[in-house]
Amino acid sequence: MNIYIDGASVGNPGKVGIGYLIYDGEKLVKEESIYLGVQSNNFAEYMALIFSLIEAREMKIKDVDVFSDSMLVCEQMKGNYKVKNQNLYSLFVLARKLAASFDSFTIQHIEREKNTEADKLAKKASGFLV
Repeated sequence: MNIYIDGASVGNPGKVGIGYLIYDGEKLVKEESIYLGVQSNNFAEYMALIFSLIEAREMKIKDVDVFSDSMLVCEQMKGNYKVKNQNLYSLFVLARKLAASFDSFTIQHIEREKNTEADKLAKKASGFLV
């Protein structure tokens, strides 16, 4: 299954929202847009990953390929960047634990232009788009 995720904030910190879409091949099987209060943009990016992985587990999905326009989250999840921000560390640990619960997990950085649907959902949740 392919999962596209994004987080958005109006201000940083500011009102944040997340969006994610889960695809089975070309078929959209789930989309979500959730407001999460006042936080940082990186918090929103991690929460989009966490919420989408929880959803995938509930759907009994075994193999996930995640696509995100957050280079930070992708590289931290791959172990290429250290998590220096203490506020993000617990989210990183949770995301890694969730990722390890799948038979296979990949995360890939994509350009923002290839993530427009998740971006719209995140911005809608944050109040950026009305």
